[in-house]
Amino acid sequence: MLGERTFVMGVLNVTPDSFSDGGRLPTAEAAVAHGLGLLESGADWVDVGGESTRPGAARVTSEEEIRRVVPVVEGLRRRGAGAISVDTTKATVARAALDAGADLVNDVSAFGLDPAMAPLVASRQVPAVLMHSRGGFEDRHREPAYRDVAAEVVSELGEVLARAEEAGVPREQVIVDPGIGFAKDAAHSLEALARLDALAALDRPVLVGPSRKSFIGKVLDLPVERRLMGTAAAVAACVLLGAHVVRAHDVAEMLEVVRVCDAIVDAGGPA
Repeated sequence: MLGERTFVMGVLNVTPDSFSDGGRLPTAEAAVAHGLGLLESGADWVDVGGESTRPGAARVTSEEEIRRVVPVVEGLRRRGAGAISVDTTKATVARAALDAGADLVNDVSAFGLDPAMAPLVASRQVPAVLMHSRGGFEDRHREPAYRDVAAEVVSELGEVLARAEEAGVPREQVIVDPGIGFAKDAAHSLEALARLDALAALDRPVLVGPSRKSFIGKVLDLPVERRLMGTAAAVAACVLLGAHVVRAHDVAEMLEVVRVCDAIVDAGGPA
């Protein structure tokens, strides 16, 4: 159950253009093997995505996204993998992945890009991760502006939760994500992380994905392939400030960070 310890979601991108690992898994077989490796390294579940969300990425068709994602989900399920999520904003892709054996939906648009997504999640009675962002697919990374990042993220995620409930998705099915790096520059992302505990007001489990993000590169002036230690620092902050799930590329290393931070919290440290 979420809350007893911090969970780790392993990133499994089957895209040619993701910001840090695009094109590294050219076949479904390679992706399945990588996903199983993430689970063996300690991931609680794997998050399979077939469309890049990096700045400047082009949209792909539902058919292409299904072609990338479904064989991987099927392969993982055949091999007895644990929990599997599908990282998509499209209901047709989510439906195909759920039919193939996925357990939950991770929608970075928070049901905002496809009106059929919320009814699908409601009818399938599966958990959903709903992430804070602003704008459409093409403009969500352009010149973000906030007066109070944490307060606005909490308020807007509250509106997301209300809309989900109106669409028939029980609040208890939803995990919220502050959307680090989405419609936020480096300063916004750092402030959102520093005030992560504000999300407790929503009374929902919190997932955070700081792994290898550009705000780490901004702070350290390092390319994406050298952001492991920066990611570890961000993950530690997430756990100590109340995250229930962290999303990571480097599962084995981040699992060690998470376990130590959990022990600190259990010993009476920050909640």
